[in-house]
Amino acid sequence: MEPVLIVLIVLVVVAFIALIKTIQVIPQASAAIVERFGRYTRTLSAGLNIVVPFIDTIRNRIDLREQVVPFPPQPVITSDNLVVNIDTVIYYQVTDPRAATYEVASYIQAIEQLTVTTLRNIIGSMDLESTLTSREVINAGLRGVLDEATGRWGIRVNRVELKAIEPPTSIQDSMEKQMRADRDKRAAILTAEGARQAQILRAEGEKQAAVLQAEGEAQAAVLKADGEAAAIRTVFEAIHEGDADQKLLAYQYLQTLPELAKGDANKLWIIPSEVGDALKGLGGAFQGVTGGGATPAAPAVTPPAARVPVDPAAGPRPVDTENKTARPRVEPTRQYPTIDE
Repeated sequence: MEPVLIVLIVLVVVAFIALIKTIQVIPQASAAIVERFGRYTRTLSAGLNIVVPFIDTIRNRIDLREQVVPFPPQPVITSDNLVVNIDTVIYYQVTDPRAATYEVASYIQAIEQLTVTTLRNIIGSMDLESTLTSREVINAGLRGVLDEATGRWGIRVNRVELKAIEPPTSIQDSMEKQMRADRDKRAAILTAEGARQAQILRAEGEKQAAVLQAEGEAQAAVLKADGEAAAIRTVFEAIHEGDADQKLLAYQYLQTLPELAKGDANKLWIIPSEVGDALKGLGGAFQGVTGGGATPAAPAVTPPAARVPVDPAAGPRPVDTENKTARPRVEPTRQYPTIDE
């Protein structure tokens, strides 16, 4: 009884193991390579699959999703003999699990070595400046070569990116100095342009201010002239309306004479020719008041528009304190003729 029970237990265990090996569940976006006695039989797709236990074996399980593989920095020499370190990133996807398993031993290592050699070929024909500014060209060249070489491996390279390009330390210092000099140059240019614009705006403001000031002065002069003209016109009309006689005019002339002598800086002054006529009229008025008699002799009058020089060394001019009239100083050697009535 016990041997039979042991055999049954062994058969149950074997059947359970065979069942486990018979049913294979493959996850989504994955594939499995099945070999029968060491030879490729088929590729299992996602889902529930049945295989022959102890005869069919799973060789490899492959992820069909897009993979990202970063490669370590690789030293590359440019055409101007400068060594730069370039980091690359490869985006690939397995399209044929059978080819990826049997056509190449390790497709990751193969892609890495192919990327390094292709990158050195491309960078070797470019200088440092072109290498730093032509990433798209380098990416396109790498992708073309890798896609062509990995197609027979069942690999599709979707994208190749240059992660970093590091030039030598001395070149980096030189580039930083050049960039700093360019920034200083642009800053100086912008400062000069700002100062120029400020001077232009300041000059335009001063010009407009001067124009406005000149216009204001012109308008003020016009208004002042209009006011003086209106005052003169009013005085003229008042005189004509009042019918001023010769006596009043003569008296106004006598009141104006002291104003001509005011000021210490006056060296000479001019007596208008009408003063003589005014004095004649004033003398006639006095004669009419006294009621006749001998006509007094008219005072000596300077000829019309005659200038009487004054000697500065002779001292101040004599002034009549009674009439408040400044009398011109006459040189002793010169005599002016008098005008009789």
